[in-house]
Amino acid sequence: MKLRPYQTDAIAGVFEAWKSHNSTLVVLPTATGKTVTFAHIIDRMRGGRALVLAHREELIFQAAHKIHAVTGTMPEIEMAEMRAAPPEASGLFERPGVVVSSIQTQCAGEGGDGRMARFDPSEFSLLIVDEAHHATAATYQRVLDYYRKNLSLKVLGVTATPDRSDESALGQIFESVAYDYEITDAIADGWLVPVLQRAVTVQGLDYSSVRTVANDLNGADLARVLEAEESLHGIASPTLDLIGSRRTLVFAASLAHAERLTEIFNRHRSNMARWVHGGTPKDERREMLRDYGAGRFQVLVNVGVATEGFDEPGIEAVVMARPTKSRALYAQMAGRGMRPAADIANALNLCADAEARRRMIADSRKPACELVDFVGNSGRHKLMLSADILGGNYDDAVVARARKAAEAKDGEPVNMTDELERAQKEIEEEKVRARRAFLRVRADYKVDLVNPFDILQVSPPRAHGWDTAAPASDAQRDLLSRMGVKTETTMSKRDASKLIDTLIRRRKTNMCTFKQAKLLARYGYRTDVSFAEARGIIDALAANHWRPVDTKPVEVF
Repeated sequence: MKLRPYQTDAIAGVFEAWKSHNSTLVVLPTATGKTVTFAHIIDRMRGGRALVLAHREELIFQAAHKIHAVTGTMPEIEMAEMRAAPPEASGLFERPGVVVSSIQTQCAGEGGDGRMARFDPSEFSLLIVDEAHHATAATYQRVLDYYRKNLSLKVLGVTATPDRSDESALGQIFESVAYDYEITDAIADGWLVPVLQRAVTVQGLDYSSVRTVANDLNGADLARVLEAEESLHGIASPTLDLIGSRRTLVFAASLAHAERLTEIFNRHRSNMARWVHGGTPKDERREMLRDYGAGRFQVLVNVGVATEGFDEPGIEAVVMARPTKSRALYAQMAGRGMRPAADIANALNLCADAEARRRMIADSRKPACELVDFVGNSGRHKLMLSADILGGNYDDAVVARARKAAEAKDGEPVNMTDELERAQKEIEEEKVRARRAFLRVRADYKVDLVNPFDILQVSPPRAHGWDTAAPASDAQRDLLSRMGVKTETTMSKRDASKLIDTLIRRRKTNMCTFKQAKLLARYGYRTDVSFAEARGIIDALAANHWRPVDTKPVEVF
């Protein structure tokens, strides 16, 4: 399997992180190939076996098949009635180098010790936690503690977009973050399709009485609201109007909710929809998902089945018929529709240019994924919208403004990437105006004390909970110093990376250097000018004995 550039970077980051830490985390969005990435890491490990932990059957088999495709060896599976070969079998035949197991199986049985007791921690050199945002649970901690009896064990967690409340907790489990690739990065690089958000207001839909349990909406309370006749039709009717003939995935709150929605859809057009849930017999579920993938029906309504391990690139619209407060869950649901159309997948992998990949997606039969959220009275709850999962590179104020703009459109499609960029630009312009007012008071202003982000007129990246303590590396500080940036000792690795990327981009587009920008800012000039224009202004200032010339460009502050 040909690796994409970000996968190659992630793998390199993992092995680099393991030089100084025994555990590290990789954050890759849904539909960007987390499983393929860690399969290649397994293939490159030397000595000892690898153990992969997941919490759903679909993820177990998906991991086993991808590992087989990459390494050429089919892993053993330790789950339910399936058992890996016991240690004594190693004298009879060579056991596979990889075991894939469910977390539930590891903790259950064997007289209360869990089936992990069947394994000797010293056998394993690598433990991988799939969907690592679950690793904060006590069951995972118990299993990790057991295998970490092997002091040389390397641990890798892979996850998509965790809840921000989980980030600090993950930082306690994983000593470092080897690689963090945001959804907006994947869209900009042409690996995922853009997101169109529709926030549809449903009169009478009231979530204010729904309680919160484990940081999300209480399932029974939510089902009671959504199973009401008025709510059912308030969701089903707009859905039918909006999706047209597009392949659609619907997330429902309960079995009754899914069944009734399916009934209403099929009343509109016979056999257009089917519904599936965790209790659907496995053979029936597999056949239904095959039929859906083959286009034999249009709408799949599911209850907790298609959130993880379900890959169907034909999905063009995702309907959030059940709201959530969980950023991780929303990311999983939205991610089901963000894969590009299957018929261009190979061409995308062979294309080395991000702009060309974006054009291929724009010209394909699936130029975007539409996310439909139903907005009512949310009361004290902050319900997720696509801005929350796309906003990983933006601070909370930008995300809040973009959310508000999407909700104000009331059902009209909004390109959320554009909306986030617009919100950031507006907020940055407001900050510029505020700094200008400040400067009029502070005549003795010293540019050397200004944050370099201010000089470059860009916002710093949002600090993740797991990496707020990660300082800029010596290599980053050295590079920034050579670019003219005086770094504070408290500068984070993430801030340094954003500055370096900004300065490299400015150099490629012939904009002025940081040293020029700092000098321009000192005298009140704009800093978003070309290298040649900046040199002209500086030469004029020097000729005028460093007194501002009579005519100068628009002020930066």
